[in-house]
Amino acid sequence: MRKYFGTDGLRGTANLSPMTPELISRLGEAAVHLLANGEKTPRLLIGRDTRRSGDMIEAALASGAAARGAEVFIAGIIPTPGVAYLTRHLQVDLGAVISASHNIFSDNGVKLFSHSGFKFPDAWEENLEELLENGELLPRPTGPQIGTIRPLEDAETPYLNHLKDTFGAGRTLKGLKICLDAAHGAVGRVAPRLFEELGAQVSLCNASPDGTNINDHCGSLFPDFIQSRVLIEGADLGFTFDGDGDRVITVDHQGEIWDGDCLLALCARFLAERGELPGKKVVATVMSNMGFEVYLQSLGIELLRTQVGDRYVLEEMQRTGALLGGEQSGHMIFLNHTTTGDGLVTALQLLKVLAETGRSLTDLRIPMERYPQVLVNVPTSRGRDPEQIPSLQKAIQWARHTLGKQGRVLVRPSGTEPMIRIMVEGQEQDLINRLAQELAQCVRDTQSPEDLEKEAS
Repeated sequence: MRKYFGTDGLRGTANLSPMTPELISRLGEAAVHLLANGEKTPRLLIGRDTRRSGDMIEAALASGAAARGAEVFIAGIIPTPGVAYLTRHLQVDLGAVISASHNIFSDNGVKLFSHSGFKFPDAWEENLEELLENGELLPRPTGPQIGTIRPLEDAETPYLNHLKDTFGAGRTLKGLKICLDAAHGAVGRVAPRLFEELGAQVSLCNASPDGTNINDHCGSLFPDFIQSRVLIEGADLGFTFDGDGDRVITVDHQGEIWDGDCLLALCARFLAERGELPGKKVVATVMSNMGFEVYLQSLGIELLRTQVGDRYVLEEMQRTGALLGGEQSGHMIFLNHTTTGDGLVTALQLLKVLAETGRSLTDLRIPMERYPQVLVNVPTSRGRDPEQIPSLQKAIQWARHTLGKQGRVLVRPSGTEPMIRIMVEGQEQDLINRLAQELAQCVRDTQSPEDLEKEAS
């Protein structure tokens, strides 16, 4: 297991390792060192979400990169997929997003994109970790070779134009009333501007960030908020995003919540009917519901599963030629439009389905029977591996034997937070509840006193 990088870059409590200004400055130096390869002056673009610690980490990353000679552009507050797009649009060498996505405000992180707008492969991040871990002093230029840091003027408009292009020329949202929950995060400015410029009537919620309220009982982890707003305001539908804008959960006009599995199923069906789903393949993670897989099979569509993490979904899409993939969390990738998950692109692709079919989201409801699913998170030491807990492995084997072919068990370390995640899925709710709690107790029984205190708090 890697020391610093998880499934989505670095992440942790701001001002504690690895998210300290000192280490982030070294990260900037090391990344530029790898990109420069002694031959050029790399150009770096940095964007961030609305967390209080964002300014501090932005300054550390930029100064480290400039100390190694890079030309650094500061994009300010902008969604993660906006940075991915601008990285390739502006032809810079590295895009960096300072965000902890859906985590609480006290966390922060750094996500990195290559010049093509794709996240770097594991091997590149491992090389970066080696430089960070060894702590060797990298050569620093002096005089006119020292790097520069400057603001990027109007980063938002090129990204907005790109979003509109994915929706299609001539299409309009006129006549639709849409509720938006910005999670006090990075989409707070760009989302209402996008939908209003396309003609929709917009009701915006949770778009007053104060540095500490990002994802605070709002956004994609709390879809009941936008659910209530849609019903109260009589809106046609609602979209709720996470803090950095790469996820979206949708609510139809009757208040039904559509998660990533539902959205993937609808878009897969729509594209397949039009012969626009290459190979009739969709990529999702092991977290997607078994009912989702059964429904796709009924349509003649193959589901390819990966480990958790959008980067692994993307890698499998590239390997197999699939154009549609995503996660149950609402992180979806339309590879013909984006290089990473983009909540705004997902919303627009859904609206395109509504426009081309002339039907409401409620009318397009997916006849997908969901298997009951239980998720339990057990806080633990960072880097703790479930496979190294013998009693837990024995309990997992028993749970799988008990469920047979009518269910699934997944126990894994989180790639974004210090905890072990447990998922049990099956046809009997009481059974999977019991099995999930038994597995969680196995983890707790082997915890250190410090870990138990952390869970209790």
